[in-house]
This record gives sequence, C-alpha cells and structure tokens, in this order.
Amino acid sequence: MDRRQKILTGIDANSAHGIEIGALFSPVALRSEGPIIYVDHETTDGLRKKYRNDPQVDITALVEVDAVWGDRTLRAAIGGSQRFDYIVASHVIEHVPDLISWLGEIREVLQDGGSVRLAVPDRRYTFDYLRRESTLVDLIHANVLRARIPLPYCILDQCLNGVHVDPHLAWAGPLDSAALKHSHSLEAAIHVARDAARNGVYHDVHCWVFTPRSFAELFEKMVRLELTDFGCSGFFDTLHNQIEFFVHLTPYTDRELAAESWARMRQSANV
Repeated sequence: MDRRQKILTGIDANSAHGIEIGALFSPVALRSEGPIIYVDHETTDGLRKKYRNDPQVDITALVEVDAVWGDRTLRAAIGGSQRFDYIVASHVIEHVPDLISWLGEIREVLQDGGSVRLAVPDRRYTFDYLRRESTLVDLIHANVLRARIPLPYCILDQCLNGVHVDPHLAWAGPLDSAALKHSHSLEAAIHVARDAARNGVYHDVHCWVFTPRSFAELFEKMVRLELTDFGCSGFFDTLHNQIEFFVHLTPYTDRELAAESWARMRQSANV
C-alpha cells in the first residue's frame, strides 16, 4: 500500500461525503473523485501569502479552501447540520492547540459510524527527535485554557529542542544529540513565545509529539477518562526510513472496547 491507500482504505470516495483538513497543495481526498470539503486555518488567499516564501509549498497548486477553522468551531465553520462519513487530516493533529477540543469538534460533524484518518509524524525520525512525548497532563492543560493558538510552552519546546534530523541516519541508530543542529536561538525562541503570549499571534509549531506507542497510550488514557469516545479501527506502523504512521479513529459506544483497541495498537507498535 502507498500512503494514500493506507489513509483511504475502506472508503468509497465516490459516494462518501468527506472533509480534509489542511490539504494545502497535496490533498489526499480529491474533489474529482467524490464530494469533499477542504478545511484549513486560513483562506486560500491567506495561505498563498503565508507560504509565498516557503520553497516546500507550491502555492500555485493550493486547493480551494471551503471553510476556515480557527476561532470558530468546526461545525460553525462548515455551516449546516450535515454529518460526514470520513475526515482526513495528514500531519495536522500535531499542530492543533487544544487536542481534546479538536477531537470533540470533529466528533460533532462525524457520522456515528464514520472514520477519521490520520497521518502522524513519528518523533524518532523528525525534528522532534530531542523533544519529550506529550502527556495527558499536557493535553488537559491546553483544554482547560481552551487554547486556540499554540501555547508559549509548545512554541518554546519546539524552538529550543527542535533539531535538523536526517531520518535515514535516525533509523540507522541513535544520533549524537550534542552534534545535532538546533533550529532556533534562545533569543528567537523567547521572541516568538512572547509574541504569542502578549499579542495572540498564531505561530505554527508541533504542539504534540508522538511515537505510535505513545499515541496509543495517550488515547487509551483519554478514553478511560471519558475525554473522547474514539477507538482505533486501523493502524499502519512507521516503515523503515519513513517518518510517519497512520491511524484510523472510529467512535465506539463501548468505552472498554475502545480502550482495548488502543491497547492492541500499543502492543503491535514497534519499539
């Protein structure tokens, strides 16, 4: 399977109604194949301006954004009362300021038998290499604050602990932490964190850091504490020399079964 097949397997894109969040210029779900709504944190014009100097983003190929999800809830952003069969978010979940609320807002617009398809970066092979994995306390803290932009702590953590990592070398064995090049200076890190804290400016960072195992452990805890009813209905582990894993989330009516699904994912994940 290629990554698109891992994300969309089991979905009939021709008939199912879906949402893709943060598609930018490389959507997983194509409008030419079926009904899809593209959601992002900015309008298409806003994204063009934001990424105009980013060589990694082809601003000429950006999808036409249908709904902007930021200060408003996802339901308010898309309007109406329609529920969707599936939702795709590729390399998005790690960016959301309040993960618990994000999952709740997705649940509000998802059919009871619907599915959320995630592609998630694996800390061990990305610039998050030196960062600690996110904990339940981290998630609850952001939820208590109802964060709509990344918290200063998250910004500082990425700026001060983010490093340049070659995933092939990371797969080959432990890297020399002292030799890794950091992405920001202390002064720059403090500047952007203060800008967020004082001015409410959105600085895009990885708010959450995962490995497949820590992701499953975290969701199992959230299920048992009734913070979400999502269970794991599909999992593709990080492949050799790759940087991402794939998880399918489905609402469960039985909380114990949902928790068990995350335990199975945790047990099957490579250490």
